[in-house]
Amino acid sequence: MRVLGITETCDLGSLYMRLLGEGHEVKVTVSEPLAAGTMAGLVPRANDWQQELDWVRAAECGGVILFEAVGFGELQDRLRAEGFNVIGGSSLGDRLENDRSFAFDFLARQGLSIARVGEFTSVAEAIDDLKTRPRRCVFKRCDSAGDTFVGALDDGSDVAALLTVWPPEAGRRFILMDHVEGVETGVGAYFNGERFLRPACIDWEHKHFFAGGMGELTGEMGTVATFSGSDRLFDLALAPLEPLFREANHVGWINLNTIINEDGVWPLEFTCRFGYPGFAVLEPLQEIGWGALFELLVSKTSTSFSASTNFSTCIVLTTPPMPFSRKEVDAPVGLPLFVGDIDRRHLHLGEVGASDATLITAGLYGWTAVVTGTGATVEEARVAAYANAAKVRTPNMRYRLDIGDALVNGDLERLSKWGWLSKALFG
Repeated sequence: MRVLGITETCDLGSLYMRLLGEGHEVKVTVSEPLAAGTMAGLVPRANDWQQELDWVRAAECGGVILFEAVGFGELQDRLRAEGFNVIGGSSLGDRLENDRSFAFDFLARQGLSIARVGEFTSVAEAIDDLKTRPRRCVFKRCDSAGDTFVGALDDGSDVAALLTVWPPEAGRRFILMDHVEGVETGVGAYFNGERFLRPACIDWEHKHFFAGGMGELTGEMGTVATFSGSDRLFDLALAPLEPLFREANHVGWINLNTIINEDGVWPLEFTCRFGYPGFAVLEPLQEIGWGALFELLVSKTSTSFSASTNFSTCIVLTTPPMPFSRKEVDAPVGLPLFVGDIDRRHLHLGEVGASDATLITAGLYGWTAVVTGTGATVEEARVAAYANAAKVRTPNMRYRLDIGDALVNGDLERLSKWGWLSKALFG
């Protein structure tokens, strides 16, 4: 197989390394200058992806173009129309991920419960709305997968203060969504352009920078996932969307993050591409390599793949400038990364390069690496993951110490009580 990765920051670096280890040919383009060192010396680099299309085309059915980021959906649709095997997303996926109001309307038409949402372009109107109906709420920009603030005060005054001090750009759409209490739970599955591949996974993300849900919201600091027990949530939240993604010819990953409580399931947001570190937490549970999985994704006849019934826990190992980027904070790169005696299946290098056979930090954000651990229970998986995290060292490395704690300490029990998980899954 030949795989051409079209990336901005090369977030899927360890996936490319796995493909190389399986004997596949890989070339990657990286458009962000501050990410030039990511995977340098580890994964072959190409300067212009358009100049590599003949290289992909020459492999015929064995050629694949892989997109990492949101925002390239129309280009992916066009390349598919030209006959290329493209894995990543679609224009529909981009809109669902970036346009939050559209996504909520889309889900409401499928019969899902949506928390009350107001869309605004005026800060003054949003603040007046909070005064008229005080409530705890969440601020989200409509045209961005980031920029989210979860209010903590029942009258919404913290969100109002944020809007006053840090207002969105004039005319830019944003929403205020009523806060919903419950257990944040995602459901995801691969889509091959025709149907979802089974099994689906369920996952629990930890997005705050600090333990206990404190600090800035990051892309993600750790996740617990399993391919077991997902059927009920998948049937409710993703299965009804299959005809719509088929019409869009979406090929890649689709995840819907939700809040689950005793009243039901409340959608939050889509990820319609490979997530980071989502792809890493699932890898140890997938009983086939990435090359074999890609073959299934470009085959319209595939229906399933082999997966473990265990849990997987991933821990994101970060270095400065995380949770910011080097565009905002001047932080050094090129620091040595030391890796001890760890099963390489559970080491997923991130913003890392190689210099004179030494691994060094690189990249834009400080997403240095992800380690994983697996087990029959969440507790076994998290213990294994933290044992692996202790074997990786670099100056100023930080990571959360509570990934999976809330699940073990009651959230799994609550999900079981509400009928979304079998208690047999967690002992």
